[in-house]
Amino acid sequence: MSAAATVAASASHVVVIPSYNSGALVYATVRAARAVWAPVWVVVDGSNDGTAAGLRELAAADPQLRVEILARNSGKGAAVLHALELAQAAGFTHALTMDADGQHPADLIPAFMAASSRRPEAMVLGRPVFDASAPLLRVRGRQISNGLARLETLGAGIDDALYGFRVYPIAPLVAVMRGQAWMRRFDFDPEAVVRLAWHGVAPINIAAPVKYLRAEDGGVSHFRYGRDNALLTWMNLRLLLGFALRLPSLLLRRVRHRPPFDIR
Repeated sequence: MSAAATVAASASHVVVIPSYNSGALVYATVRAARAVWAPVWVVVDGSNDGTAAGLRELAAADPQLRVEILARNSGKGAAVLHALELAQAAGFTHALTMDADGQHPADLIPAFMAASSRRPEAMVLGRPVFDASAPLLRVRGRQISNGLARLETLGAGIDDALYGFRVYPIAPLVAVMRGQAWMRRFDFDPEAVVRLAWHGVAPINIAAPVKYLRAEDGGVSHFRYGRDNALLTWMNLRLLLGFALRLPSLLLRRVRHRPPFDIR
């Protein structure tokens, strides 16, 4: 019997892995997640690298692995929303999202889920711990994004707005996403935490390592500096406008502020 087969299935918390042309790394990511959690759902976001067929084979032998295949690439946020709507209909209340490319620590899934179970009204956010593999430009660039997220939420306690290894309460996130047309691509992760904070969803921050795999090790990155930085710039313009409109209510909440939950 495999280790994955011995993991008891949760009725409330599901792992969601969006995947777009992740190559063979997606199989290792899925196996690592299944070794510590059930159920695990993968959303193949219009991939044309042949991984959809391989994932279907894995799912055929594992009732706790579900694979959803989207006909065309719609973006990370759209893929996650697809899974969240299905999970909500199936009775799940929380979802842990993680990337398919091997960057995120699957072994920490149980700890993040446990933190979410203790504080189900909160979102559990990974605070990335970088090693030498992290591109310096990416590390420094996210400092700007994080500073803007803290401004836009008036210091709600978000340590990192970009790290996609996190647990969301499904109902408020689905409501937020249905309420506007954005958050469907690379802008999903930072906009989700800002808008959830606006809706009173408190963050719990947990340190988690992140690794960047080299191309020769199978690493795949779809980040494009020009395109995606333009997308993030437009996102922050929207959020800054939303922040200005919400400033009175955010200030009132700040007066009643409770410190964010933080696990170092």
